[in-house]
Amino acid sequence: MAEVLSQSQIDALLNAARNGEMNLASTAENKAEKKYRKYDFYSPRKFTKDRLKMISGIFESYSRIINSWINGLLHTSCEIEVESVEEQRYYEFSNALSEGDVLALSDVSVEGEPTSDGAPVLFHFTTTLMLSMMDRLMGGDGSTDRSLPDGYNFTDLELKLYENIVRDLIGMLGNSWVDYIDIDFALRRIETNPTLVQLIGLDETVVIVGASIRFANASGRISICIPGMKLLNIFSHMAITNQNQRKKSEDNSDEIMDVLKGSTLEITAELGRTEVRLQDIYFLKAGDVLDLGHPTSEPIQLYIGGKRWFDGKMGVQNNSMAVKIVDTCHIQERGENERYGTEDL
Repeated sequence: MAEVLSQSQIDALLNAARNGEMNLASTAENKAEKKYRKYDFYSPRKFTKDRLKMISGIFESYSRIINSWINGLLHTSCEIEVESVEEQRYYEFSNALSEGDVLALSDVSVEGEPTSDGAPVLFHFTTTLMLSMMDRLMGGDGSTDRSLPDGYNFTDLELKLYENIVRDLIGMLGNSWVDYIDIDFALRRIETNPTLVQLIGLDETVVIVGASIRFANASGRISICIPGMKLLNIFSHMAITNQNQRKKSEDNSDEIMDVLKGSTLEITAELGRTEVRLQDIYFLKAGDVLDLGHPTSEPIQLYIGGKRWFDGKMGVQNNSMAVKIVDTCHIQERGENERYGTEDL
C-alpha cells in the first residue's frame, strides 16, 4: 500500500518548494539513464567514422537519384531519407528478416572487374512498400491492405514486378560512386526465403544502410547490407586509383612539353651596351655606326622573358644574320635566382 503523507509533511514539502530547498535528487533518479552501445574489444571496428560518413554521403546521393526515378515511374512524389549507416554483424541483419521477406542479391564490379569475394550486396524492401509501388505501377492509388499478414508471400506475378523494379534500383547505385571509383551493381537473383540460405557468415562484419521511403498513403524502408570484405576491396581499389592519378598528375612533364612545343617564344639577343648623348641620337642618320664596345670574338647573351638563358656567337646563315648558341646558363642556378628574386647576371 502506498505511503500516505500527513498534513505536517505536506506543509513541509510546500514550504521547501517555496523556499527553493526541495531536494531534486529523487527527480534526477527518475530520469531515464542514457544507454550506450557496448564496444566489443574482441572484434574491433573495421571502418572509421570518416569511412562511414563517406558511405552515408554516397547513399544520400543515391537517395536523390532513385527519388527522381520513382517519381517519374509512378507519377507521384515521395520522400527518401537515409536514416542510419552502421557497422554490425550479419546476424543482426538476418535476425530481423522473416520467412515471407524477399531479398535481392547484387553482384559488384569494380572498374569492369568482378570483386574477388563472392558475397553479394543484399537489398531488402519492406513488403508494404513494394506492394504499394506495384499497385501504383499497375494504375492504382498505392493503398495497401492494413490487414496484410506478417508472413505474406508474393505471387509469381508480383515477384516478376518486384524483380523489374529492384533491377533498376540496384543498377542506379553505381552512379552515386562515380566521384570515387568506377563501380557497377547488377541484380544476381531474387531470394524468396532468406532464412534458409546462408549467404554471409553470421559473425561477418557488414555495413547496413537504412533508408525510409514515404508516399502520401504508404511508407516503407530499404535496408542495404554490404559485406565488410567487399567494402575493404572497394576501398583498396580506391586507394590504388587515387595513387595512380596522383603519380600521373605529378609526372606529366612530357605532356606539358608536347603542348608547349607548338607555342611561340620570343628570344632577344643583346649585342652589347653603350651610352649615347641625346644630342647624338638627334643627329643620327642612315649609315651611321655606333660603337658598342663589344668584341666580335666574345659571346653575346640571349634572353627569354627578361632572363638570361643562353650565350651565343654572331654569324651569317643563308645570307641572314644569325646567332649560334654555344652555352646554356646553369638551370639550377637560374631557378635559385628566380626563387630568391635575384637576377641571373
